Amino acid sequence: MSYSIENTDHIIRFGTAAWSDLNTLLKSGQWSSIFVLTDESSQKFCYPIFKEKIKQLELKLLTIPQGESSKSIEWTQKLWEELSENGGDRKSLMINLGGGVVTDLGGFVASTFRRGIDFINVPTTLLSMVDAAIGGKTGIDLGVLKNQIGVVAQPKAIIIFPEFLETLPERELTSGWMEMVKHGFISNEQYLANCLITPNKANPDLKQLIWESVKIKNEVVTQDPYELGRRKTLNFGHTLGHAIESYCLDHRPENFMKHGEAVGIGMILALYLSHITQGFPKTKLSHFSEQLKKLLPEFRFDKTAQEQIISYLIHDKKNAHGRINFVLLRDIGNYVIDCQVTNAQIFEAFNFWQSLE
Repeated sequence: MSYSIENTDHIIRFGTAAWSDLNTLLKSGQWSSIFVLTDESSQKFCYPIFKEKIKQLELKLLTIPQGESSKSIEWTQKLWEELSENGGDRKSLMINLGGGVVTDLGGFVASTFRRGIDFINVPTTLLSMVDAAIGGKTGIDLGVLKNQIGVVAQPKAIIIFPEFLETLPERELTSGWMEMVKHGFISNEQYLANCLITPNKANPDLKQLIWESVKIKNEVVTQDPYELGRRKTLNFGHTLGHAIESYCLDHRPENFMKHGEAVGIGMILALYLSHITQGFPKTKLSHFSEQLKKLLPEFRFDKTAQEQIISYLIHDKKNAHGRINFVLLRDIGNYVIDCQVTNAQIFEAFNFWQSLE
């Protein structure tokens, strides 16, 4: 199974045949040096596979610690310095081999080093395959505040090898699955229903579902690369999801909550807010919330935690003119952007989350 998309400024390749496409691209001779950015996990499990497939090329390896804390200005500076010390110039290429942290950070480092060098994203987690690696968003966190610093810069290519999913623990797979579910909520109900099958590496439709998700994300960002309208729908579940993630980064141990898990909770909260403010059908609220809840760990938030989560909303990068903007739904695929809700309604939504079995 191999698929491809030809965008105006970059290509997307999916499947085993993509190895050949990547080799052809890398051997074109247009780059003076090739750097590969990984984290500790992708270096251990994915880099040996990657190196074997393109063994005829000289690669310079850069490695960061695993986890969200690496998306920092400190690690950005370290990588700029490593590029400079190892002969990086304006004709160098950076390959970001890893999950969302690696593609976010690596894209930002590449797009700012020497005013911008080429980069290629080779996502190794489900989350990065269907979301982080696609769309040109790069960036780092500002302390615990998610994605506050960054630029929009497209990679030369996005090369997706589903076999990397074999290296993932089930929790990582579920985290990425939440972004696929999000694509279902903002596009069509049939795809959503197909995604709400319990994630499983043995699922015979897994690769096809991933490719459908890639196509949905690519279509949205191609139509609206700078998030002036439709691209905002990709933030469904993310407004409160990012606030929950920031709260956990600030108050819990590293890796307490995955990005996709926070988004999953954020989507349930957004469904409730959609119901009480936009008339999202109650039967669908109950059905899809229960389906989502089955895929998520048991997280509870007391009133103090809820208040602190709400306080993080003011830092959401989607805000404008002092207003906190939500993406809500009238129905599946029928979205409303730039919605405002009250704190009281958010507390109601948390009560709904806590009531789910």
